[in-house]
Amino acid sequence: MGGHVARSGARLAVDRSVPGLIVKIGAYPLHHGGVGAIRSLGRLGVPMYAVTEDRFTPAAASRYLRGRFVWPTTGREEPGRLVTGLLRIGRRIGRPTVLIPTDEEAAVLIAEHAEALAGAFLFPRVAAGLPRRLASKQGLHELCVEHGVPSPAAAFPASYADIEAYARKARFPVVAKNREAFVRRRRPAVAGTTRIGGPDQLLDLARDWGPRPGVILQEYLPREQAEDWIVHACFGADGAPLALFTGVKVRSWPPHAGMTACAYVVDNPELAAMTAQFIKHIGFTGVADLDWRFDRRDGRYKLLDFNPRMGAQFRLFENAAGVDVVRAQHLDLTGRAVPEGAQRAGHRFVVENVDLPALLAYRRSGFRTPHAPARASGTELAWFAGDDPLPFFTMLARSVGPGARHLMQLRRTGRRAGAEAPHKQGEEPK
Repeated sequence: MGGHVARSGARLAVDRSVPGLIVKIGAYPLHHGGVGAIRSLGRLGVPMYAVTEDRFTPAAASRYLRGRFVWPTTGREEPGRLVTGLLRIGRRIGRPTVLIPTDEEAAVLIAEHAEALAGAFLFPRVAAGLPRRLASKQGLHELCVEHGVPSPAAAFPASYADIEAYARKARFPVVAKNREAFVRRRRPAVAGTTRIGGPDQLLDLARDWGPRPGVILQEYLPREQAEDWIVHACFGADGAPLALFTGVKVRSWPPHAGMTACAYVVDNPELAAMTAQFIKHIGFTGVADLDWRFDRRDGRYKLLDFNPRMGAQFRLFENAAGVDVVRAQHLDLTGRAVPEGAQRAGHRFVVENVDLPALLAYRRSGFRTPHAPARASGTELAWFAGDDPLPFFTMLARSVGPGARHLMQLRRTGRRAGAEAPHKQGEEPK
């Protein structure tokens, strides 16, 4: 597996004189997407650099990393300070470098401070306010309404009174998400996508959200009636896709609401066309990661999230010419042609450290994804690679403590939920 991956894209005519820099804002050291980007371009001979939380992250251990810049950030810093830090890194690299943001905050920062960063770095030029709007759950919902793109019904409460009024008429369960990028770092209302079973639970949670709740309350699409689809794409300045891939998410962690644990490449021309049309209409340029949910009740794909940057599972997707979205971006920004080719239908992506608990949870629930292939045509592992094993072992070493704490938290949550289930409205029995 590692040998096959190492050779993929070997004939791409990349400009090896232009480095790449992984940019992240916030502390999430166990990020397989950054490791994947380092390997993807590093295997082609592109010098790779990364911003890391410390010297011992999996990304910092990759053999394909030319240099690391230890810069622990929180997302609560003033933008000017972050821009100054990036420019300092640019001077240390010493030549124009392709920026590869791995989170919404980094993508928003780059777009909104493009003029200051343009001399030292290469990145797609996009309307300054667009990535912030796309990363905002409210902003994305408004764009969907404006362009006729289906999305789940949503509410944006401005006060606790609004939440009380919503609780009286809403159909539960509902989903709560943090509304804005950056705000989720400074004043997160919820830890992540949170399923809420009934009005009592909603009102109880909302007491901690402050006078101006930074949340979106969204229609819950029942897992029995829905499928999770993902689209990864890279768009050029003319609005045409340089690379566009579709796949189906089979498992996530936490189940049905969290990060991708296992996914397959599945051809979906209808979804590809919907995505391309939407991105062209809004004028987005660069790499994007979109989450769609197919609602079998009305036969429509509904857009849940638009991440204006590479997704952590981007290495699931590669075309016959060896192009993934990160390689497409580098080729385009350095004036090189981006070869076309069919995607690897049936290919599978597995995130080793989260797919095992996800697999156990999904087996217990009996949930299946109809469009998933019965057998994978090949597998890409998020962490382990034969030609670059150290990130995998670093991940294992750093996962022991947090993993144990997480399992204990899940056990406590499960016991508490089981004890409270008779008193909660709308919650499923455990």
